[in-house]
Amino acid sequence: MLAIGAEQALPNWYLGAGGIAQTVWNLQHGVEPAVGIKDYDLVHFDPADLSVEADRQVDEEVAGRLSGRGAVVDVKNQARVHLWYEQRFGPHIEPFTSTEEAIATWPTTASSVGVRRDSGGFVAWAPFGLTDLLGMVVRPNKAMVTRELKLAGPASTRDYS
Repeated sequence: MLAIGAEQALPNWYLGAGGIAQTVWNLQHGVEPAVGIKDYDLVHFDPADLSVEADRQVDEEVAGRLSGRGAVVDVKNQARVHLWYEQRFGPHIEPFTSTEEAIATWPTTASSVGVRRDSGGFVAWAPFGLTDLLGMVVRPNKAMVTRELKLAGPASTRDYS
């Protein structure tokens, strides 16, 4: 997955969220790394093109590269999250200024982690550190997960790309 992310050369990209957390937890339990992972989140930040079409194009390119590998990757431009977030989850959010800012709002502290590979090696972004991830502690990230949001649940299950 990291190789494909690097090959796509997306601006400020990371592989993150549940795909990272579940992989770490699987390895801690001696389970195959991909067990229980529905999809992998490949996020990037491109304020120059906020179109749904651009996201779909990158999504299709990545899907084509993964054809036959049994992995699903969900590609999202974090510069456009504010355009669909309110309709999907309820509260209005301001536009993010970077992928790192977006990662810092993901639902749990353990899954607020992004990893990428570049010419210098691996880069990780973990705004809450790695203690919860490595300790298998799931706690809400209060930056976005409020009591009201948890009670209301998602407004819809549609895909808002």
